[in-house]
Amino acid sequence: MRYYTAGESHGQGLVAIVEDVPAGLKISEEQINVDLARRQAGYGRGGRMKIEHDTVQVISGVRFGRTIGSPVAMLVANRDWANWTDRMAPFGEPSLDLVREVTPRPGHADLVGALKTNTDDCRNILERSSARTTAPRVAAAGIAREFLADLGVEIFSYVTGIGSAVMREDDPFMNVSRYTPLEIETSEVRCPDAEASEAMKREIDRAIKDKDSLGGTFHVIVRGLLPGVGGYAVPTERLTSTIGGALFSIPAIKGVEFGMGFEAARKPGSQVHDPILLDRTKAEFTRASNNAGGLEGGMTTGMPLVVTAAMKPIPTLMQPLQTVNLDTLEVAQASKERSDVCAVPACAVVAEGEVAFAIADAYMRKFGSDNMADIKAAIKAYKQRLNTVSR
Repeated sequence: MRYYTAGESHGQGLVAIVEDVPAGLKISEEQINVDLARRQAGYGRGGRMKIEHDTVQVISGVRFGRTIGSPVAMLVANRDWANWTDRMAPFGEPSLDLVREVTPRPGHADLVGALKTNTDDCRNILERSSARTTAPRVAAAGIAREFLADLGVEIFSYVTGIGSAVMREDDPFMNVSRYTPLEIETSEVRCPDAEASEAMKREIDRAIKDKDSLGGTFHVIVRGLLPGVGGYAVPTERLTSTIGGALFSIPAIKGVEFGMGFEAARKPGSQVHDPILLDRTKAEFTRASNNAGGLEGGMTTGMPLVVTAAMKPIPTLMQPLQTVNLDTLEVAQASKERSDVCAVPACAVVAEGEVAFAIADAYMRKFGSDNMADIKAAIKAYKQRLNTVSR
């Protein structure tokens, strides 16, 4: 299962096409719209969120609420297009008073994208490298999430830090299941700890006052996974590879850890690796700890998958950094776009979708992809074999 997207931040709309979708999968338009709304929410979001109220329009691949085995095409319209028709028109000549973007922002794709494509207008770059283009990715991920949910796999996320405000956790790799969606989604920063949530909001308030921006960290959690999904023989089939690559495809992500992550490099093996146990009541293998974060050798262990990602601060600053004007080659201040101060809670929602696609693809590689009935039958047979082995 894979997706493609097209569209610009201020264009007519954003399009997603999802391929290799098995037939017979129930799709909820309402749930996709809920995820789109979650992507737009969060303390510290900017003015664009007041304009856009994202909803999905499914154009193909679904009939009477179920997939039919063909590509699923989706559209998320841009309401702001009405204000940009002259500046973003697909055809015709640019107006004589068209304002080009010639003061690239440090930390953004503006300058290197302009150099790569030989343009004198960074608008051509920033429209596609904008975080706005994550909206169709979230819509597309609704297909992967529905697929996994139908197989008993649950994906969620929560924020663990914004700026210097950090949520303290005791053994988060084993205890992630204790948090509820209500605790997470009722927090304005999507953090299940009330005290940490307030500290994060204070950090954002200071950044607003200072005309600055903030990044942060979050966990993506996956529960209900079968062991042995993924691969070890081919590097590109390792879930550490596919999930890591998927998360790094989100423009602002600068670091990814699985389970203990970098901390594992500072400890001896006896304090890192997870002892193997046999749960005789369930006839299955389990682990005494989950420092690996649910992955060993690029494959799922059956324990919860725990991925931590770090998002950098947003490059658009209301008190801009120094740059160079591409027309004059003189020192200038970087351009300002309508932007957020902090989008870590929203980024976590986007990351959920990327992880969902990586895992859905791995499940389909192992259990088939034609239709849901055959996939479920293959999973049932696999579970029976695992129970036999563990006995």
